[in-house]
Amino acid sequence: MGNELSVAVLGPGGVGGLLAALLARAGHRVICLSGEETARTLRADGIRVRSTHFGDFTAPVEADTRLREPVDACLVTVKHTSLDAALARVPTPALADGLLVPFLNGVEHPATVRARYRPDRVAPGVIRVESTRVTPGVIEHGSPFAEIDLTGTAVPRARLDALAEALTAAGPAVRVQDDEAAALWAKMSFLAPFALLTTHYSLPLGEVRTRHRDELTALVEETAAISRACGGPADPAQALARYDAFPPRTKSSMQRDAEAGRPLELDAIGGALLRAAERHGVPAPVTARVVGELAAGPGAEGPGRH
Repeated sequence: MGNELSVAVLGPGGVGGLLAALLARAGHRVICLSGEETARTLRADGIRVRSTHFGDFTAPVEADTRLREPVDACLVTVKHTSLDAALARVPTPALADGLLVPFLNGVEHPATVRARYRPDRVAPGVIRVESTRVTPGVIEHGSPFAEIDLTGTAVPRARLDALAEALTAAGPAVRVQDDEAAALWAKMSFLAPFALLTTHYSLPLGEVRTRHRDELTALVEETAAISRACGGPADPAQALARYDAFPPRTKSSMQRDAEAGRPLELDAIGGALLRAAERHGVPAPVTARVVGELAAGPGAEGPGRH
């Protein structure tokens, strides 16, 4: 990879649209991959970002319905519920030697992606950010940060470093992590209790952490034990402290999906958590109950079904 990269962004929504716009503003060639209507809008108007952190700006991007030529990297920023359909927009021959960087919730998707593309070119990413697509091509970035961990057990380190350098120069704070499992489980350990309980009770984080403190604590402890068994970090007290530091009106993306009637990433988060617990013999009764109750509700893709 040279100084200027060619980057495809599969799914230019809240996260993908923000990264696409930041990379384009920094001078990289960006091709957004989406449905025809969104692609037409992006080609005509570019991506408009509203952000107190990165500023308000509009960045021109290319847009298409599928990848038609090699790129240095393809960032996959769709929801887990639409992953299979979205990957049809990235034919293996077109990607060629490019990195495939899935920014998805959960811990099971790297194996899914490596079954379709070169395993030594799949570089899972973890992003911590609050960013929302208001309409196609219009992104509101609400958090005072955007932090990325890049990893990839078999990916050449120079490829990871080059992408990390480009992303860092464009705005986000990026680290390259040697331990893929630890990076993915660090995100999962924080995300799962937050997503499951805010969605289960239809309440923002501030009310969950006060009205349902015992349940939150139990979920955090179960998730930490599962993470530890899978080679990830396990610090329940630190997780609770992070929840307590968040603004009280904070909602999870799963909760926003539930409010909008969209499919829930319940299997990718809750289902994956329970499968890992079962594999390692870790008791998770509170997690099982909450996931089961959510699965019985509308819009959920129940755990265990793929």
